Amino acid sequence: MTASAEKFTRQTLLDVQSLTPSLFTLRTTRDAGFRFTAGQFVRLGVTKADGSTVWRAYSIVSSPFDEYLDFFSIVVPGGEFTSELSRLKVGDTLLVERQATGFLTLNRFIDGRDLWLLGTGTGVAPFLSILQDFEVWEKFERIVLVYSAREARELAYQSLINQLGEREYLAEYAHKLIYIPIVTRERHPGALNGRITTLIENGELERAAGVELTAEHSRVLICGNPQMVDDTRQLLKQRDMQLSLSRRPGQVAVENYW
Repeated sequence: MTASAEKFTRQTLLDVQSLTPSLFTLRTTRDAGFRFTAGQFVRLGVTKADGSTVWRAYSIVSSPFDEYLDFFSIVVPGGEFTSELSRLKVGDTLLVERQATGFLTLNRFIDGRDLWLLGTGTGVAPFLSILQDFEVWEKFERIVLVYSAREARELAYQSLINQLGEREYLAEYAHKLIYIPIVTRERHPGALNGRITTLIENGELERAAGVELTAEHSRVLICGNPQMVDDTRQLLKQRDMQLSLSRRPGQVAVENYW
């Protein structure tokens, strides 16, 4: 099989940054023909010492217009894929499938005034791509990024989030972004404390945002721990907010790829 006929391309690792012993970010080169929509994910492949390849799906952190690809990963103890991935060094090869996919994209919603992005852990990744795409700033009046981690040091990409408003193409829209960090296992200045579901139930999340979660005005993207995704969906369902399907547009879209 020729390289062009393969379902993946071979990309070079440009940068690896360790955030904590169990979290790291990586950047690779990008094939000139690779296209994706902000919010989508792609499968990455790592070749093991025995020559076999292991694949896992990763949301893309970078903008669709960047010349590189950024990813955010957790190290799963004993995990076949992340153990191999975390050992890679700058200059090593990573396989990237040619086809991106996923449902956490803005075209899931046909209307809406306020966009809520609810992410836990590495589930924040697709939202960072969306926030670097001009379309979201034009489409919604307010954008609420809710990013939950166990400890403050696990809140990644803080400089990217804080500097979005300094980008020339976003400067006049920067006021639309409401950023709410959450830390669940410790108290941290400037961050809420508690599970996302608890903060929705007791109203604290909406008070912090200054925005109500309503079926009429809110559109919600959820990504992260599968239990959080399911529990949050159920809470929103109690507010008459339904999954957005191609045959029935709704108010909620979720991603489960692990």
